[in-house]
Amino acid sequence: MAAFLQWRKFLFFDKETVKDPSDHGKTFNLPNGISACDSGRGYIVLGDMSGNIWLLMRLLQLTTFQAYKLRVTHIFQLKQHSILVTVGQDEHGINPLVKVWNLDKRDSGSPLCTRIFPAIPGNKPTEVSCLSVHENLNFMAIGFTDGSVVLTKGDITRDRHSKTLTLHEGTIPVTGLAFRQVAKVTHLYVATLEKVYCYSLSLKEYPKVELDTHGCALHCSSLTDPSQDSQFVVAGDECVYLYQPDERGPCFAFDGTKILARWHRGYLFLIIQNPKTRFGNRESCPSDKQLLTIYDLDNKFIAYSALFQDVIDVVAEWGSFFVLTRDGNMYIIQEKDTQTKLEMLFKKNLFVMAINLAKSQHLDSDGLSEIFRQYGDHLYLKGDHDGAIQQYIRTIGKLEPSYVIRKFLDAQRIHNLTAYLQALHRQSLANADHTTLLLNCYTKLKDSLKLEEFIKSSESEVHFDVEIAIKVLRQAGYHRHAVFLAEKHMHHDWYLKIQLEDLKNYEEGLRYIGRLPFEQAESNMKRYGKTLMHHIPEGTTLLLKGLCTNYHPSGDTAGTDSHFEKNLLKANSEEFIPIFANNPRELKAYLEHMIEVDPNSPQGVYDTLLELRFQDWAHEQHPERKKILQGEALSLLRSDNTVFDKALVLCQMHNFKEGILYLYEKGKLYQQIMHYHMQNEVYDKVVEACKRYGDQEVCLWEQALGYFARKEEDCKAYISEVLCHIDQNNLMPPLLVVQTLAHNSTATLSVIKDYLINKLQRESLQIEGDECKIQQYREETTHLRSQIQELRTSAKIFQKTKCNMCNSPLELPSVHFLCSHSFHQHCFESYADNEAECPTCAPENRKVIDMLRAQDQKSDLHDHFNRQLQSSHDGFSVVADYFGRGVLNKLTLLTDPPGRKPVGNVEVNL
Repeated sequence: MAAFLQWRKFLFFDKETVKDPSDHGKTFNLPNGISACDSGRGYIVLGDMSGNIWLLMRLLQLTTFQAYKLRVTHIFQLKQHSILVTVGQDEHGINPLVKVWNLDKRDSGSPLCTRIFPAIPGNKPTEVSCLSVHENLNFMAIGFTDGSVVLTKGDITRDRHSKTLTLHEGTIPVTGLAFRQVAKVTHLYVATLEKVYCYSLSLKEYPKVELDTHGCALHCSSLTDPSQDSQFVVAGDECVYLYQPDERGPCFAFDGTKILARWHRGYLFLIIQNPKTRFGNRESCPSDKQLLTIYDLDNKFIAYSALFQDVIDVVAEWGSFFVLTRDGNMYIIQEKDTQTKLEMLFKKNLFVMAINLAKSQHLDSDGLSEIFRQYGDHLYLKGDHDGAIQQYIRTIGKLEPSYVIRKFLDAQRIHNLTAYLQALHRQSLANADHTTLLLNCYTKLKDSLKLEEFIKSSESEVHFDVEIAIKVLRQAGYHRHAVFLAEKHMHHDWYLKIQLEDLKNYEEGLRYIGRLPFEQAESNMKRYGKTLMHHIPEGTTLLLKGLCTNYHPSGDTAGTDSHFEKNLLKANSEEFIPIFANNPRELKAYLEHMIEVDPNSPQGVYDTLLELRFQDWAHEQHPERKKILQGEALSLLRSDNTVFDKALVLCQMHNFKEGILYLYEKGKLYQQIMHYHMQNEVYDKVVEACKRYGDQEVCLWEQALGYFARKEEDCKAYISEVLCHIDQNNLMPPLLVVQTLAHNSTATLSVIKDYLINKLQRESLQIEGDECKIQQYREETTHLRSQIQELRTSAKIFQKTKCNMCNSPLELPSVHFLCSHSFHQHCFESYADNEAECPTCAPENRKVIDMLRAQDQKSDLHDHFNRQLQSSHDGFSVVADYFGRGVLNKLTLLTDPPGRKPVGNVEVNL
């Protein structure tokens, strides 16, 4: 039970007497003899003792029509329909009539009366005490002074579509009725002088629930708004009760004799008069002052109170409340705006009440935030920092956080600041600076529990920038917490940075990298590989082997193997070579593993491995081990994966003789092979190189001779061997040989004696052979010239008897040639390609002519002649060859003119 004395009183309403605008602002007077009133649909409806109905409009215009012949006792104006229900009398005696009016329709200038029926419970005439109509026009309840309630169900505007029944019977007068509609459930509250009932009209037989044994006087019950759950208000002399359909609700101890109770727009209006009155005889009430009190039951304060004289009723229309009194006056009570009411509360520092009022008035969030701010400022000035911070927390999202943070930066208020920052993060409105500040608060307070609770919140409850949190924790030295946060939220870079740089936990860092996806594992190994290799060489090498072949994160299950088989993940092994800068042993193992698993490894892998093997060979002192290392280096060098230039440079850097010679031979650099032996003064190898590669490059013998000729040592044996090969293959002119050996002081004539003797003997033999050929050619030339002269000067006798073509005896006509060949004419025509040429001699003649033409063409090839002359060791032989072939002579070829007969022509075939 709420104590009335504890409620504060305010003047949230302004009272004015209604003025008549049409009468120069004089007081507006109501019609005389008002007996009932109601409001709705833009009207204040009044009924008087003469049976008239008055409709008062907003501009205080009155219209009237005669509703009853005698008087109007009850009026009910529906709020959602222009339907007016009245109860009155047309005849003397107890004979109440119910009339239903449609205000939108007219009948002879008056509203249309759609239905009239007598209000009699059973057969016994009784006075009507109260009236209520459901807004859906399907229910109407009439209460009587004999304790009965008549319910009309159906369309109340028509007789044919409704039926009437007695819902409640009793002996105690009915004082109040109200319909309650929630969803599809309809209830009817019934109040008497002694009890309160509730009927469920949605169920068959309309079950009844007795709610209380306390009743109320006439006009002292009402129904709250749907926002207050449509509760039934019963105002007794000692208390005001609120009822639900099945039980009694809250109770308020408002003492005093109530003569009127109304509920309008969230407020309870009570008219209280101390002297008690008899039931139903309102006219007999003394004309004493009556107290109107307006209660806000939700916020528990009195919004307004004032004295009036002889109040008829309180109605609400046009956004204001109106008090009608029997002296004909009408007072308007206007509610102050919300901001004015709040300011009144602020002046009295009633912030809690202001907050509740703002919520009940549905003030927007910005307005509420401003109230919370002012309340927080008030508490802050009072020194109640804990209470102030709770109010500031309620401003989050509206008030700039810096406004609050500046107030609590003092070290003594760090607890309050922490609470505010926590709330800011819970609402996901914190920025990086707020996160930094909150974590600094935790670290300053050394509140590890709160810190762990903050960072270990579930994924859905994380309301802060994780990266900022990690940075702050790391700077504050809370490495364990930072690592936890980084691992939980998969900030791999931060996790590894803290583990490896701060905690020096290299094994855990390596294990974590091994659990990462391929791309992240690759990038982190490039970043931290050198550090890990320095501290954990074996484990790091093992991880790199897996990363560059077929990577599987260590945390994966076997079920993902098929996925990696289809999508092979491997890094470029060459990119990780710099990681092994100070670990050659691990590097060698890594590279050998790579070329074994993947023969198509990058070229850098093979080049680096080759260099490592050369280094191992160069530094090895044990002969047997050095031989093994030499074999390993050569085997890699002979593979198809080495680059010639790089390999040659590496071999020369490490003076790897076998590799150098192999690469020279592979690259056909035979002169380089011989020069290598010359530099090392290995004479046997020089001669051996000449023998081995002299056929490919004949100049090697000449270079070898020049090399031995420049030596001051006794190299007669090597010079003799070289000269022997030069002599056998005629590689150098003798004069050049003599000039070459002339610079060697140890090379005497005896060294070249045999060479010169052999050379001269062969040239003598060649001269003799050439002279024989010359004599032969001279004789043949003389013989040919004599034949030609004979043909020119003597007659040619053809004595052939057989055809040279078919060997048959010659018959005329026949064809004879100066070459002594004869043919049948038909044989000649069949086989001869040219009628001026002997078919038998034609092939030989054609060969000779082709040779002459070829020599003629070659005679113009000056470039070819010059190249051959320059490249030959014996230029005189080249010139002699060209001269002998007639290249240097001008050749004239004689042929027969066209159409000349071949017979008897001797010069034609020469």
